[in-house]
Amino acid sequence: MPVPCENEVRRYLARWDTLENYRLQEDALNKLFFELCPENNDIVSVLLKCSTLNDFYSTNIFSIYPVAKHILSLDIDERLKAGDVTLVRDIQFIEISGKQRNFYSFATKYCSHHNPVDYPIYDSYVDAVLRYFQKTDGFMEFSQTDLKDYAGFKSILEGFQKQYKLEPFSLKQIDQYIWQLGKEFFPKKY
Repeated sequence: MPVPCENEVRRYLARWDTLENYRLQEDALNKLFFELCPENNDIVSVLLKCSTLNDFYSTNIFSIYPVAKHILSLDIDERLKAGDVTLVRDIQFIEISGKQRNFYSFATKYCSHHNPVDYPIYDSYVDAVLRYFQKTDGFMEFSQTDLKDYAGFKSILEGFQKQYKLEPFSLKQIDQYIWQLGKEFFPKKY
């Protein structure tokens, strides 16, 4: 895997622009989250956003209504604007049919689509790439468990950004870069 640097990030961001399906899905999500349903104060808007994220990102939430109802109950708009990292944890744990569910990746995506500056997205590809570079370059001391704690994950991602001098790029751009690396070098076997 190539060592992260500005040129590599630019190359992968240019590639991102050619991935029509992902780019257009992101455009649709931006329209939904920023223009059509920017707030989280009615169940229809929250349900629409949850359903669309679940579909586009294949987050495998099979009962989306309880998730939307849970998010609505949290009164999250001010916390989203403030970039409150504890909000991810509040969203991620949901009881459905008497069972506690953990929708960590979904919660990061939900927050990120409201405020991409403050909320980077966690997923298995990003996890694999960060652990790869930790093992290869030792860029930061962390465990896989630290990646599943949102404040820890964000700190690790910022450490990655700093280690490889990628500060000119936003966390959203870093995410797009790392996600593509993960998809390329750690493909899922279905």
